[in-house]
Amino acid sequence: MASRRGFLQTALAAFALPSLTWADAGNPSYLSAAKRADGRYALFGLDGAGQIRFSIPLPTRGHAAAAHPTRPVAVAFARRPGTYAIALDCVTGAEIAKMQAPEGHHFYGHGVFSADGNTLFTTENHIETGVGIIGVWENYQRIGAFPSNGIGPHEILRLPGTDTLIVANGGIHTHPDTGRAKLNINTMQPNLSYLSPLGDVLEMLTLPHSKNSIRHIAVRSDGLVGMAMQWQGNVAEVPPLLALHRMGVQPVEIKAAPAQHRWLKGYAGSIAFAQNSVGITSPRGGVAQVFAADTGALQAEFRRPDICGLAPHGAGFIATDGLGHVVQLNGETETPLSHDPTIFWDNHLISIS
Repeated sequence: MASRRGFLQTALAAFALPSLTWADAGNPSYLSAAKRADGRYALFGLDGAGQIRFSIPLPTRGHAAAAHPTRPVAVAFARRPGTYAIALDCVTGAEIAKMQAPEGHHFYGHGVFSADGNTLFTTENHIETGVGIIGVWENYQRIGAFPSNGIGPHEILRLPGTDTLIVANGGIHTHPDTGRAKLNINTMQPNLSYLSPLGDVLEMLTLPHSKNSIRHIAVRSDGLVGMAMQWQGNVAEVPPLLALHRMGVQPVEIKAAPAQHRWLKGYAGSIAFAQNSVGITSPRGGVAQVFAADTGALQAEFRRPDICGLAPHGAGFIATDGLGHVVQLNGETETPLSHDPTIFWDNHLISIS
């Protein structure tokens, strides 16, 4: 039987902030986790000018966050192989609920709300088998789960205007007992899966290079999906780290000329669309590359140490780095927006739509 405290938490979550919107949280446009210079961690809300609208403490390092589609609520996820996710009231900074991965599971750092905001889907690892799992939560209580259709599900999004889930199954088996060691490189089989909210496989995509881990994804308003990959093979033979796909259509792989492609160092950390452009970042290479989504032509390249967070910003992009900078990337022009040397931005910049 559910405890009285559990019942009250569920009831409060269900009715939390019924009339408030993101405007009440300072009109943030983006969410990002970060580490402070004193070693503390927090989730931040940023506006379109790169200014901080709020910060809420986190118990350990965060990775990404899921923004509720209407209410000023964000769910912050621990970095893999973390086991917590926290639903936060972004107006008051209060913790609404703390979600714990079921015993024998850990989170992968990402999640997404259903279109109506009533259900949260989380990417998880079943530790002993390595099977990817999508957890299903209502009112921040777990109500079910289904297979992700692969190993190592990392980022999860929705096709715009639907509850069709897009899952990047990275293909890499890890186990907390061995830290972040990769246990199956020679047999990994990454895929991009489209799933119904009940777990039915609607479509599955595999790319030619089995050691190219599909980790992060973006989706444009018209349903075009971008994939950012991380290469696990020979560093002298790095294939394209960017691919585009639309359901029912063959994928397109994109890369720059060899000299520029080498700057990525086999690692694409974040991806975003901005109108007809798609951008990827490489914190290892200290570079962001922007391509035309229709032709695959390289449009611009920006060199910045530890750049990773990337999101749409008007006709261009907004990016963050691990040195506290927030910059605008528009055309071939990079414009500083803000800089706080006491804040070290983490990997992702999540748009609040």
